[in-house]
Amino acid sequence: MQVLVSVLQFLFVIAFAVTSFAETTPPTMKAIVIHEYGGPEVLKYEDVPRPEPKEDEILVRVIAAGVNPVDGLIRSGMFAKDGNRAFPIILGGDIAGVVEKVGSKVTKFKASDPVFAYVSLDDSGGYAQYALVTESEAALKPKSLTYVEAAAVPIVALTAWQALIDTAKLSAGETALIHGGSGGVGIFSIQIAKARGAKVIATASTLNQSFLKELGADVTIDYTKQKFENIAKDVDVVLDSVGKDTLARSYGVVKKGGFVVTLVARIDQAELDKHGIRGASLSVKPDSNELVEIGKLIDEKKIKVIVSQTFPLSEAVKAQEQVATGHTRGKIVLKVADEPK
Repeated sequence: MQVLVSVLQFLFVIAFAVTSFAETTPPTMKAIVIHEYGGPEVLKYEDVPRPEPKEDEILVRVIAAGVNPVDGLIRSGMFAKDGNRAFPIILGGDIAGVVEKVGSKVTKFKASDPVFAYVSLDDSGGYAQYALVTESEAALKPKSLTYVEAAAVPIVALTAWQALIDTAKLSAGETALIHGGSGGVGIFSIQIAKARGAKVIATASTLNQSFLKELGADVTIDYTKQKFENIAKDVDVVLDSVGKDTLARSYGVVKKGGFVVTLVARIDQAELDKHGIRGASLSVKPDSNELVEIGKLIDEKKIKVIVSQTFPLSEAVKAQEQVATGHTRGKIVLKVADEPK
C-alpha cells in the first residue's frame, strides 16, 4: 500500500511540474526572421515567441502577408541607421487575417473580425503566423476580397492614395502621368486616379500595354520604344516610382503649378523652381481611415486587386527574389494559413 501511495505522489508531482512548465512556457509561432542584414539567404523560417498585445494593440492571426520591395531593402540593412530594432527582426508590412485578441483600450475591433493592415516598421512584421497592429493601422477586410487578395493591398494602395490624393491633391478633370503603371503602386495609382475622375497616362514595358488599358489608363506609353516626354505634355501630376533619368525627364512635362511626387528619390528643388512647379518625396504611413476608403472603392468594383503569385510562408526567400527582379505584374503574397471557411 505504501508503495502505491509513493507512486501516486510521484505521478502527481510529475503532472504538476509538467502543468507548471506548460503554463510558464510562452506560446510560439512560425515566422520568417533575420538575425543579421544581408541577401535573401539571411531569411530563416523558425519558431519564435508569439507576441502578446499591449492595451492599445490587436493580435492578428495572419492568413496572408504581402511582399514588397521595401522588405528586401530592410533585410539588406539600408534602413539600419534609421531605427533601433533589435535582432531577430520579422519582416513584412502587409497582412490580412483574423483578430485573435484585443488590448483593453481597443474599441474598433473584436476577436474574430476579418482585417487587413499596414504593419508599421517599428513593430513585429507580417511574415509570421501572428502579428501585432494598432487601431490606426488596421481596417475591416473588404468583403469582396479573399485574405490573399487583401494582403496585396495596404502598403501599395496607401502609397498611391497618399501620393495622388493627400500630397498632389489630384482632382477630377486633371491629367496624371503614372510611371511604372504595371507595378504594385502603379496598378492602384491608375485606378485611384480614374476613380477620382482624372485622365491617366501610364508607362510600362511592351508586354504590359494591354494590361494598362484594362486598368483604365487612357493613354499608354511603351518606355522601351517611346520617350514619354514626346507624348505626355502639360500634365497636372506625375507619380514617379522609377527615379533617376525618368524623374529627371519628368519635371519638363508638368504644367506650371503642377506637382511631381517621387517614391524613390529626393526631389530636385532647382528643377521645381525652374519649371514653376511643386513636388515632394513621399514616405508612406499607416492610415486606417484611408484603408477604409480604399476598401469601399474595392467593394464598389472601382479598384481590382492583382496577385501574380503566392508562396507558402516557408518560401519567403523565393518570394523576395521574385520581387527583386522588378518585373512582377501586381503583387506577390505569402500564404500563411488556409482561408477561414
